[in-house]
Amino acid sequence: MADQARISNLDAIDAFRSALIVFISKTRQTLDAAQDTVKRTRGWLQTEQPQYWMAQIKQRQKKLDQAQAELMSARMSEFVDSPTVQQMAVRKCRYALEEAQQKHDRTKAWARDYDRTVDPLAKKLDGLRDYLENDLARAVAYLSEIQKILAAYAEASAPAPAPPEP
Repeated sequence: MADQARISNLDAIDAFRSALIVFISKTRQTLDAAQDTVKRTRGWLQTEQPQYWMAQIKQRQKKLDQAQAELMSARMSEFVDSPTVQQMAVRKCRYALEEAQQKHDRTKAWARDYDRTVDPLAKKLDGLRDYLENDLARAVAYLSEIQKILAAYAEASAPAPAPPEP
């Protein structure tokens, strides 16, 4: 009797196998979402953001030109004693233009360095995907085999009904 295993509950293996399948499915979806985000971010940095900041630079340059023209008019006008309001407007527009130029430069730098920075991290996602697709898929298959083997063992080792005594 010491050579027999006591199998009391095969449902635990089935529950673990089911949970593993759900985990694989959810993790696969999460990895797909992460890889899509990496691609979208790359496109955003390389196309959308540079265009946006170039448009902002042009728009802010026009506002600066207009503020400078108003300042020049105020200086030439004999009705305005002190053109401080116009000077503040010019400073504000100049600051806004410099900010847009800095953000455009930073966007270009990020676009240039994005692959070098993000690719090593994205490769780790590929390693995790490989682990999910190969190792964990094999684990699910092994758990199915274990269930079959243990079920057969439990049936074979079940005590046979005792024959009726004469």
